[in-house]
Amino acid sequence: MRSLGTKSTFRRGIYRSARVRRWARWFNALPHPPLAIEIAPERVSLVRWSHGGSVEEFAVELLRPGVLVPSAVEANIVDLAAVQSAVESVCKRLRAREVDTALLVPDPVIRVFVQHFEDFPRSPQEAVPLLRWKLKKSVPFEVDEMHISYTRQAPRDDGVNLVAALAKLPIVREYEEVARAAKLRPGVVLSSSIAASALLVDDRATLMVRVAGNALTTAIIRESILCGYRCTELPVNRRELTPRALLDEIFPVAAYYQDTWSENIRSVVIAGLGSRLPEFLPLLKDEFNCPVESLLQSASTNGRVPEHALPLAERELEGLLGWMWYRA
Repeated sequence: MRSLGTKSTFRRGIYRSARVRRWARWFNALPHPPLAIEIAPERVSLVRWSHGGSVEEFAVELLRPGVLVPSAVEANIVDLAAVQSAVESVCKRLRAREVDTALLVPDPVIRVFVQHFEDFPRSPQEAVPLLRWKLKKSVPFEVDEMHISYTRQAPRDDGVNLVAALAKLPIVREYEEVARAAKLRPGVVLSSSIAASALLVDDRATLMVRVAGNALTTAIIRESILCGYRCTELPVNRRELTPRALLDEIFPVAAYYQDTWSENIRSVVIAGLGSRLPEFLPLLKDEFNCPVESLLQSASTNGRVPEHALPLAERELEGLLGWMWYRA
């Protein structure tokens, strides 16, 4: 998948792994900068890795509620001074200036679609206009404002399966400009949950449920293939969310998968509920009749949280932790 961003961050070509189902290698064609910054509704986080891939240091700066409101169509940064100050603070603490950086943005900024084609052009010059035409009615912004990134993945049947990511370019530029003002050079832009998905290594059909701010992202991954994806706004804030309300929100993606693939969800992983997670486990286990655990617990069990990365897991920075595996 190519990066989302301005023309200077565009990376042409699609990486084709010898093990085409290896989800974590989708981003191998992208640059692997030594830093990654995540700008989220509640905090700004910056991580630096060593040449060997170990976490060297990181910094987190909290944001006041309402300073940043993620949206696919409206300006996201409500208080530019506050967000800029937080970005500059983490950069100062890590002594980060004039350095290439991966940039993780909130999930609502980037719309993700899983598409099937009987045939699909190899040339990006032909592929991008086709995707623009097919998806233009599925996004709430004009075609001339649309930036598209896509990657092929192994199809279930004949034909070609694609994962396409679309964003309104002025919204992406909001985040890029804040990073550049702090003397960072964002060369890769992706959504936080797409990055976090690298923590999943189970070959069973896994339902990933992730709450960040008022956004709920639901994705189903099977044998490293993205089978379904949905990002919605929660009807209530995270503190007021009930297990039944969460189940109602995630059920459409689960039902789609079960109807399309004719099999049940085999595991569920959850992120973003913090200490409230135990409240949700009984209902979800009963509904899906499978193991349900936190995303970070699952990642730790599967060896995705090495000792040097434990501080990221302790702060529940699963997006940056997932990016660590993409860049590796």
